[in-house]
Amino acid sequence: MSENIDPVQYGVLLQKVNTMEKEVSELRRDMHQLLELANKSRGGFWAGMAVVSGLSTAAGFVMAWFGRN
Repeated sequence: MSENIDPVQYGVLLQKVNTMEKEVSELRRDMHQLLELANKSRGGFWAGMAVVSGLSTAAGFVMAWFGRN
């Protein structure tokens, strides 16, 4: 069962593994950047919700106050 290892094929496989390791590293870095962006967006979303909620509460209060007659 002992087969001879072809140095050319071994070199090709080694190069493919090195290329894939670099691509995985780049993907990991991109995923971390996307996660950071998502976390920042989530904070902005909740801040916007708080502002809109406060404005709608104020508008409802003013409309109820002037609607009393």
